Amino acid sequence: MDFKFIHVADIHLDSPLLGLERYEGAPVKFVRGAVRKALQNLVELALQEKVHFILIAGDLYDGNWRDYHTGLFFVSQMAKLREGGIKVYLIRGNHDAASQLTRRLRLPDNVKDFATDKPETVLLDELGVAVHGQGFPTPAVSEDLARRYPGPLPGYFNIGLLHTCATGREGHENYAPCDIAYLANKGYAYWALGHVHQREVLGEDPWIVFPGNIQGRQIRERGAKGCTLVQVRGGKVEKVEHRSLDLLRWSLCRIDAGGAGTYDQVLERAKAALDRELGQSEGRLLALRLEIYGSCEAHSQLVGDRLRLNNELRAMALERGLDSVWVEKVKIGTAPPGRAEKLFADSPVAALLQYIREFGNNEELLRELARELERDHNALPAELFADGEPAPGNLEYLRGLLPEVEELLLSRLWQKEVLKGENQAP
Repeated sequence: MDFKFIHVADIHLDSPLLGLERYEGAPVKFVRGAVRKALQNLVELALQEKVHFILIAGDLYDGNWRDYHTGLFFVSQMAKLREGGIKVYLIRGNHDAASQLTRRLRLPDNVKDFATDKPETVLLDELGVAVHGQGFPTPAVSEDLARRYPGPLPGYFNIGLLHTCATGREGHENYAPCDIAYLANKGYAYWALGHVHQREVLGEDPWIVFPGNIQGRQIRERGAKGCTLVQVRGGKVEKVEHRSLDLLRWSLCRIDAGGAGTYDQVLERAKAALDRELGQSEGRLLALRLEIYGSCEAHSQLVGDRLRLNNELRAMALERGLDSVWVEKVKIGTAPPGRAEKLFADSPVAALLQYIREFGNNEELLRELARELERDHNALPAELFADGEPAPGNLEYLRGLLPEVEELLLSRLWQKEVLKGENQAP
């Protein structure tokens, strides 16, 4: 049998998006409606593609509803799918676990909410599909739920619907951990996972997929967001592709100011970087964080009037259209050109600087460092870390820090040399 389905997860319907108000010029109303619009985009895509069913792998809701409008909106969208003959199969995740939701509405009969006390199997005999799944009874599930799932049914295209951290993922609680090798050898044709907000394909034989969330809600949730569309022919997966659903796209833009002699030169580089980011946004409103780094003569001008720089960059964004880009934050990480590097050119410090530069290109060393930092991060209270900042185990974040480490090292050594010279002076 040939059929198509959509795999989606982590919708977080009506997420409050706390903290947006503290950002100057933030399109708060637009962002607050983005998740609903992304869900509407999902429904429209399903109808256009004439899919047979949709899988929702947990965290449909962000928590208990503030009022019944959240449930009514979801029911209205499911009713549209019902009219199109599309069924929906969903499980609960840690945010919408059975014990979390005190308000409920009866769902349309095309929607199946899987049991939370044990795995359940639903057969779609007309398609030859068996969907196996179990939702979270409570928010913090520590056991490996996949181990309890039944074996594959002979003659069926078996799908596992699972909310899990897999082997552990940066920035996500360690809920329902599982062994990827176990999933691969289970005998299912497709594992529809949820919980991790970044799209990730863990395997292709069988397919084991995190589709990511459908709408980024903060700078940690960068890039295109949406769902996974799957085409099956002759009982085999023929095509697996991402489809974007997001209305607003978050992005981190790093601007290399290295060697820039003037303030205006830095602005020109920022302009070019901004246009590159806009070219990749697929027409979405871009929520952009700008990070300016590198050693340059313009350093003193940049840090001397941060307020002007921030507003120059925001004005530059506004020139590209109110619905094109919003500058969420500007971070300056530049440094003055280092006389210190010349001073230490013939010392062991030069070898250390070379090692730091090579470290950033060594993926294995970066991953090892990331694992160690992640262990330390998890052992510390969450309140020590700023909301929205990259986790210390993020590889791109670590790679971006290395130039700053180099500059800091040179700066400290230079200060010591200056002090030593002052102490030796007659």
